[in-house]
Amino acid sequence: MKTFKIAALLATVALPGAAFATELEVTHWWTSGGESAAVAELAKAFDASGDKWVDGAIAGGGDTARPVMISRITGGDPMGATQFNHGQQALELVQAGLMLDLTDVAEANNWKGVINPPSLLDSCTVDGKVYCAPLNIHSPEWLWLNNKVYTDLGLAVPTNWNEFVATAPQVEAAGKIPLALGRQPWQSNLAFGALTIGVGGLDLWKSINIDKNMDAAAGPDMLKVFQAAADARKLAAKSTVQDWNQATNMVITGEAAGQIMGDWAQGEFQVAGKVAGTDYTCLPGMGLNAYISTGGDAFYFPKLADPEKEAAQKRLAALLVSPEVQVAFNLKKGSLPIRGDIDMSTANDCMKKGLEILAGGNIVPAGDQVWSPDVQTQLGDMQGQFWSTDMSPEDAQARYVEILKSGL
Repeated sequence: MKTFKIAALLATVALPGAAFATELEVTHWWTSGGESAAVAELAKAFDASGDKWVDGAIAGGGDTARPVMISRITGGDPMGATQFNHGQQALELVQAGLMLDLTDVAEANNWKGVINPPSLLDSCTVDGKVYCAPLNIHSPEWLWLNNKVYTDLGLAVPTNWNEFVATAPQVEAAGKIPLALGRQPWQSNLAFGALTIGVGGLDLWKSINIDKNMDAAAGPDMLKVFQAAADARKLAAKSTVQDWNQATNMVITGEAAGQIMGDWAQGEFQVAGKVAGTDYTCLPGMGLNAYISTGGDAFYFPKLADPEKEAAQKRLAALLVSPEVQVAFNLKKGSLPIRGDIDMSTANDCMKKGLEILAGGNIVPAGDQVWSPDVQTQLGDMQGQFWSTDMSPEDAQARYVEILKSGL
């Protein structure tokens, strides 16, 4: 990326501070190989613009990082910018007056006209004011497969979840783990979400999560989803790793046949030199119901007393949504851009699948956009218990309904 492009971009934002060179600490939870490569693109662009990115990576994933970030902001030690997921994770901080209003940046750069889908900007908007810069779209519900595991066994690479389950006995007989799964609650919660639409279908998901239909949540179609999750639990029984990227590495190396994980897994395959469509297969919607969940990441900017740092915050916000940064970051991250007006012709096979689905409009909001953080936390804890014990599908469904009702 050329410096003059960044400078020209920032010149379109009528903000104070011609001489930049302002340091901003940026906290996030991107620490895997693919994630680090993507973050490096953000830092490179910000540094090239004349300011300085001070990296504040927090290991352990979002569940570990968010409490640290929130504690710092509420405790009077705010960073310059911080990652949250699209949705309600930062709502209380905004309502408490702790986050910077970015409405002037959004208007100067026509975010309303370029951010797609509009729900991403809506998630950043509280009482008509914009408080975050959307960065990407991350769809969590993908099935990732190592092609060689199947070809070595003389099997066709599965094209959907049902075929994956059907081939699992042969995979296991060959000494492979059918399904890699990290031992963190959010990962099992993610797998369950993927199965909800893959097995249950979009209509069931929307009925429960959009219409808040608790009869559907307690019904027989949802029970089938829990039964499928019990099957998946059995397939992942010998997966003992902790972190999601460790589970992805099991698939990359052929120790495991597949993994249910978000499209950020692409970054790990890419760093390992693997080619989408050749070395590995990616199945959005588990190959059963192709769709994109419009979750992802956004950056919020805590209020700071220093006006120079506030100006730098607004420059960074504008930069994150810029066409050049959107292309560079998302190609490394494996996520989809939040702009529909940029050239993604160099995207790999998996990203192109996502872009086609997004263009077709087969999208749903992420869980963070339809349920409160408290409900999300309870669901994650319940899924962690379900996947690590012999809890019955029936008991898990009853607890699921109870948690959802608490959020109505």
